Amino acid sequence: MKKLIASGLSRIFQICPCFRANERSDSHLSEFLLLEWYCTSATYLEMMNQCEQLICHIARDLFKRDSFTYQGGAISLMRPWRRIRVSEAFKSYTSITMEQAIEQDQFDEAMVYEIEPALGINPVFLFDYPKERAALARLKPDNPTLAERFELYIGGHELANAFSELCDPVEQKHRFELEINERRSFGKPVYPVPNSFLDILHLMPETAGIAMGIDRLVMLFTDTACIDDVVTFTTDDLLL
Repeated sequence: MKKLIASGLSRIFQICPCFRANERSDSHLSEFLLLEWYCTSATYLEMMNQCEQLICHIARDLFKRDSFTYQGGAISLMRPWRRIRVSEAFKSYTSITMEQAIEQDQFDEAMVYEIEPALGINPVFLFDYPKERAALARLKPDNPTLAERFELYIGGHELANAFSELCDPVEQKHRFELEINERRSFGKPVYPVPNSFLDILHLMPETAGIAMGIDRLVMLFTDTACIDDVVTFTTDDLLL
């Protein structure tokens, strides 16, 4: 899709299947649907606004109001939605700072077990991630330790991931190399550098992109606790 943006398109979207190994829970499947869209002349802040508009539009169409019930809790979609910087979330909900979590390799653990459960069920944007957790995102001009990235949470589920796109091929190649070296050091599979992507990156204008989980969105609007119940079949079923 980024190649399409680089070729001159300005507003594009797709709904497509995605695959991730070793992901399985009531809200995780190894195969799932994503809605992705990209807009030129936009940043991650505009993506927040578009998320609000899209989900509120669906709720009004379904329920004729800006609220609905999910698993016994009332979710209000009244705008603007709450926005919390990642660094502030660490200060409020954990015993370590964001910087300490990165240094001690505890960032993901703190997010999953401490921060995410504390966010509540109403919509909240968690934004300004540390640069180490945003390999494809543009860094903030006034603070290059942070990236212009956010995740959207509703009803206890991570629903979307978005960022202002990094359009510097030199910087992007450097980040890919860092990732390769890190994976190699942990004995993980190493993937080749996507050179065809790097070759067109300099043609990309200022762009923001987002990926939203369709299955989890359906879970919310159908008041369903398990993702298995909103798909036709799971990969587990194929193995039976």
